Amino acid sequence: MADFQSIAQQFTQYYYSTFDENRSSLAALYRDQSMLTFESASVQGTSGIVQKLVDLPFEKVQHQISTLDAQPSSPEGGIIVMVTGALKVDDEERPMNYTQVFQLLPDGAGSYFVFNDIFKLIYG
Repeated sequence: MADFQSIAQQFTQYYYSTFDENRSSLAALYRDQSMLTFESASVQGTSGIVQKLVDLPFEKVQHQISTLDAQPSSPEGGIIVMVTGALKVDDEERPMNYTQVFQLLPDGAGSYFVFNDIFKLIYG
């Protein structure tokens, strides 16, 4: 089994670069049992999650990761990943701080999918 820390780093790099370029392409990372909580609003299932991400009220976005922490989360090989960072949307000068937590589960085919995804902007 691959090292959970390197899997978490590879996942977050792929996730945020894909999010910044083409949010609809994130569909491959979710399953019907996946859940996203975005700023306290929850949605379940691939199509609902992707629709929520695509409908966010900005055209351009750029994520910058500040910290990334990961731990094994289940005997079956799950990984919990916590990210903090900053993001810039559209032509906004000041970045917004955020935190995001992912629960990654093995998909049975040698890869992982997002089972849980919680995103919060940090105000203050």
